[in-house]
Amino acid sequence: MERNYEQEIDLLKKEIEAIKNLLMLNQTTQETSIKPTPSLQQDPNIDPNLKQVLHDLEAYCNQNRISGAVTYIGTFGSGGRQSTWISNKVKVDDLFALIEDRLAEKVLACIGNADRLNILLSILKKPMTVAKLVEECGFNSTGQVYHHLKPLIAADLVIEDPQSENRGVYIIQPHRVQGIIMLLAGISDLLDTQFTQGNWTDEV
Repeated sequence: MERNYEQEIDLLKKEIEAIKNLLMLNQTTQETSIKPTPSLQQDPNIDPNLKQVLHDLEAYCNQNRISGAVTYIGTFGSGGRQSTWISNKVKVDDLFALIEDRLAEKVLACIGNADRLNILLSILKKPMTVAKLVEECGFNSTGQVYHHLKPLIAADLVIEDPQSENRGVYIIQPHRVQGIIMLLAGISDLLDTQFTQGNWTDEV
């Protein structure tokens, strides 16, 4: 029986390609492998339940061959309302995409203003009318408040309180509370001087 060299060569090419793919997959797995952090696992001051959460996150990253993941829980009560949240296994690559798609830039531009941040803080503490915001935040007129409320309302961060008997009472949209507080938690981490010093100035 005559050998079909062309067919054999094609088969060899496919086998070589399969081996290359396996080698690349192995390399990618090694590059994204998340190793346990001994200092955290052995720290007696860390709650054992949190250590287990960390262990589960590490396992999740390795199983899914991803570079990282975060999970967070929280609760906040103010103005007769309470918000509680659990965000489980948020992929870090999805968070990076917020920068690549320029969505993070848009969000920070919307709220990255001293007056708007003061409005958000005041309304987080308790429901507020525009007149009360003028008084609490040091504005000169209701027009100034409306100017800054407009983008916050458009972004669905602030709404009129549906539970209030009076119109014009504003609250933080309940499902947005966690995002604002978690953003502040991230800023707190950036300002933490335990391991390094930062010079946060307006100078470029």
